[in-house]
Amino acid sequence: MATAKHYILGIESSCDDTAAAVLLNNKVLSNCIANQTIHKQYGGVVPELAARAHQSNIVPVVDQALQQAGITAKDLSAIAYTQGPGLMGSLLVGNSFAKSLALALQRPLIAVNHMQAHLLAHYIDQENMSAPPFPFLGVTLSGGHTQLVRVTNYFDFELLGTTKDDAIGEAFDKCGKLMGLPYPAGPDLDKLAQQGDPKRFSFPIPKVEGFDVSYSGIKTAFLNFLHKNTQQVPNFVDKNRNDLCASLQHTLVKTIFEKIEAAVAATHIKHVVIGGGVSANSEIRKQLLEKKTTDNWKVYLPPFEYTTDNAAMIGIVGYLKLQEKAFEDLKTVADPRLKF
Repeated sequence: MATAKHYILGIESSCDDTAAAVLLNNKVLSNCIANQTIHKQYGGVVPELAARAHQSNIVPVVDQALQQAGITAKDLSAIAYTQGPGLMGSLLVGNSFAKSLALALQRPLIAVNHMQAHLLAHYIDQENMSAPPFPFLGVTLSGGHTQLVRVTNYFDFELLGTTKDDAIGEAFDKCGKLMGLPYPAGPDLDKLAQQGDPKRFSFPIPKVEGFDVSYSGIKTAFLNFLHKNTQQVPNFVDKNRNDLCASLQHTLVKTIFEKIEAAVAATHIKHVVIGGGVSANSEIRKQLLEKKTTDNWKVYLPPFEYTTDNAAMIGIVGYLKLQEKAFEDLKTVADPRLKF
């Protein structure tokens, strides 16, 4: 029997990117993103400005996604959107638009957990991308989250560990800013690190029980280190930027990698699935791929277009929930602290 055709509109507005995608079942037909450059001048996302930009961007982005997919809104089978976690103002824009469209078209409304979507993006039908079997160990690394999760089916997520304070992506960006790198600093820091010596400088790795991690202490240690050395050598950062980036990246990655290794040992799950913006980091990818050889891990790395916030990952969760008829009504609210 032929598989029924379902067109799913995914809407993502959890932070500063307004995104819309159209999927035909589990295959992406369009994946459009409107980035907000205004935050660069502030060195971080300003929530009120982000919400205003979403209001301006959401209609044109959805229209673009539909046009690229070659369909009209009336062809849609369901509307999926990010319920949380994220910035409240930003979430409300996507929430309100999705509800309005679902009501106008009389289509099912599907609420999606942003963090689940980062990992379930691996179930998008794409060439050279294999879907992980259950159970797997999920690792979400982004500007706002750092999590280790045991995933036993599409919607059964058990949080094993998380950050006690700052996320790994925030640590990359804030430490990069201290060295004069533009926001977001993570990609530039990664490039410079590849030209530096990761063992040139040493920074402490916080000791945290279980599978939890902490990044605030590393940020403070790095700030104090720069302050001390620039007092003695004013151009210390300029002279040592590559080595500083390499040493810092080594510490940030080692902090989470030790926890991933511990989680694999404790759960005996060797299928490791990575998601989130920091999963694009070259050092993380390098170390994970090495584990395939040394420890026989099965590693699943997302394509770069599905690492940062995007609507395709919302759409695939929408499709999976559509199969289960896991719909929401118009009373569903945005939740900036949404849990699994």
